[in-house]
Amino acid sequence: MPRTVVVGMSGGVDSSLAAWLLKQQGWNVIGLFMKNWEDDDDEQYCSSRQDLVDAAAAADVIGVDLQVVNFSAQYKERVFAEFLREYQAGRTPNPDVLCNSEIKFRAFLDHALALGAERIATGHYAQVREVGGEFQLLKAEDGTKDQSYFLYRLGQAQLSKTLFPVGGLYKRDVRRMARGIGLANHGKKDSTGICFIGERRFREFLARYLPPQPGEIRSLEGAVVGRHDGLMYHTIGQRKGLGIGGIAGRDEAGEHEAWYVAGKDVAANVLYVVQGHDHPALLAERLVAGDLSWVGGREPHTHWVYTARTRYRQPDAACEVERVDAAGCEIVFAEPQWAVTPGQSVVVYESRVCLGGGVIASPGGTAGARH
Repeated sequence: MPRTVVVGMSGGVDSSLAAWLLKQQGWNVIGLFMKNWEDDDDEQYCSSRQDLVDAAAAADVIGVDLQVVNFSAQYKERVFAEFLREYQAGRTPNPDVLCNSEIKFRAFLDHALALGAERIATGHYAQVREVGGEFQLLKAEDGTKDQSYFLYRLGQAQLSKTLFPVGGLYKRDVRRMARGIGLANHGKKDSTGICFIGERRFREFLARYLPPQPGEIRSLEGAVVGRHDGLMYHTIGQRKGLGIGGIAGRDEAGEHEAWYVAGKDVAANVLYVVQGHDHPALLAERLVAGDLSWVGGREPHTHWVYTARTRYRQPDAACEVERVDAAGCEIVFAEPQWAVTPGQSVVVYESRVCLGGGVIASPGGTAGARH
């Protein structure tokens, strides 16, 4: 009897081709479309209805059954509630990381195993390999599409049950193959952002759940240069949307330079800004992270040379893990990193292997609890 795999089919080309590849390999494939958001779920803001149509069309071409499961309650409890708590605390969370660990590789995995599946599969650009009984999470072959950063919280129980069929392919080849087998979504645009926000303005969406809390915008020297509507609407390194332009000060050369968010004082409700992209206040040689998760279940070695990313779209940066314990870890970079942001994740790599990481607490300081 063929082994059963449940493929999370989102309606995109990657997960569609993943299902086709597994069927070609002899798996008994069941497609599963996950509905994770219901509030404001309409065509104006969220593409889930069209995505379901696209997933069903792909399943028909491939010749597999497609089921629909609603995880919106779990998503709201495990992902969205944490998303709001982090923003309210002045941090900038990454809901994609939580969605993967709590929904796609927890609720989805549990559902698939209950259906009798041996494995689950998704269209993520990442790879898994087994070495000496340990399952490693690897970067994708296509470095421009690698999504291992979003998957660093997966552990052995999840990786041992997971397949990433397109992780060894380049995106251009995925589209070419999809076109060749007649998948109508072969040219579908990659999804970006978060479904529950969709095409609307982020600030307007967040204001529905976290009302404005106006306060002062100050320079690091303490001068008041403007007003903000709420610290949660801003993130470290942000340039646009501050409403202060270059009119409130000049740099040392007398030039008007753009303002960037450099810090927040949540207790005083003050947003701190600096002028110039390369201002020293925007650069950090070290960071402290908490809420750690290591793929292999063990901590990385201290004072070994690794690489790390503090955001998704960022080249790997050479670093050392200077300290790691139950409270958190401290990472030191060979070169200063720009706009290290509390709430985002730092993910550590040893060559192609993703070791895991944690949630950034601060650029420097002492590790502690996130809240």
